[in-house]
Amino acid sequence: MIRSILISILMTGVALSAAAQSLQPAAEYRRRAEEMYQRVWNLYRVPRYGLFSEYYPQQHQDSLTYMQDGKVASREVSYLWPFSGVVSATNIMMRLPGREKAYRPFLDSVMHGMYLYRDTSRQPAGYQAYPVRFEQVDRYYDDNGLVVIDYMEAYENTRNSRYLARAKEVFAFIMSGWTDTLGGGVTWLEGHHDQKPACSNGMATLSALKLYKATGDRYYLEQGQRFYDWMHRHLRDSAGLYANDIKTATGKVNPTYYTYNSGAMLEAAVLLYEFTGNRGYRQDAAQTARSAYAYFGRAQPGLRSGFCDLPWFATVLFRGYCAWYAIDKDPVYVKAIIARVDHAWDNRDRYGLLNHDWSGRAEEAGKPKWLLDEACIAELYGRMALLNLNTSNEQR
Repeated sequence: MIRSILISILMTGVALSAAAQSLQPAAEYRRRAEEMYQRVWNLYRVPRYGLFSEYYPQQHQDSLTYMQDGKVASREVSYLWPFSGVVSATNIMMRLPGREKAYRPFLDSVMHGMYLYRDTSRQPAGYQAYPVRFEQVDRYYDDNGLVVIDYMEAYENTRNSRYLARAKEVFAFIMSGWTDTLGGGVTWLEGHHDQKPACSNGMATLSALKLYKATGDRYYLEQGQRFYDWMHRHLRDSAGLYANDIKTATGKVNPTYYTYNSGAMLEAAVLLYEFTGNRGYRQDAAQTARSAYAYFGRAQPGLRSGFCDLPWFATVLFRGYCAWYAIDKDPVYVKAIIARVDHAWDNRDRYGLLNHDWSGRAEEAGKPKWLLDEACIAELYGRMALLNLNTSNEQR
């Protein structure tokens, strides 16, 4: 696999270099971020509950496939995962220069909405996949990792101690899922022990490290390193990419690769390097950055366009690349994803929403659009504006 990735680095770099020269100014990316955020708020929000719908147009006939039980129908409001995408976008909008006060009411609203998923009927308290007012459903460890990250981002933006306390509570729930099977790690969801996936353990790694960054409490650094070491030992391949999961009964690794698993661990490696000064973490980050660029930069069989196996997945990879850019200063990776998003922006549907497939296939234009696919675009463009790349002077 290493040889094929090295060859792909050369081929992908040539294919993406031309596209990466046509990036827009930071002001334009800021404008797109604000436009997209308001579009999501206006089209998807369900004022009655202070939450959001899963799709637009919402027909309640859409089949959701990201649950343990397989296909379920979309409901009155969205599940926690796509709702978290709105929270993440709001936290980024708060950081746009001069816009903190304007977006503070939006942040207050979505943070209240996220709290509606908090379940205390099972201990320790954790966040379930659907708001508790409707029914009791499963609690996923990867969802809860996202909740910790969202709370910590909100805490960074506001210094509201309530968000820090809630993040700590959720992290305690995640740690309650740690078992010695396969040497540690957590499963996908509470009460199911068939697999230990990269999504749950990667987000747990980031959760711990973001808590450490805010508190300086070495407990969180130690837990972040435990999760990181487990991921490195069980799911990282020789090229530095992270496989999807490992089966607990057999120890067999599922050799499927998604952008967000490597993206989360890329960001984690950068954070650990910054916290400890250990250059081994920097070397890990450099290898993952290069290999992800080569592997995901081209369309994969059964997936979609380059860098877009799923728009939100690609957003998590972009977060990792932003973290890497902050210490490496080479914009080639972030520019490559920006070029793909810009291409998708030019192929929006009649509502101004982006297609699930960033390649611009015409048959996607008339389909209902998923909340998570659209909320992450606001986040992406917000992050692009904050990068403020001087594309006229920077070289590949």
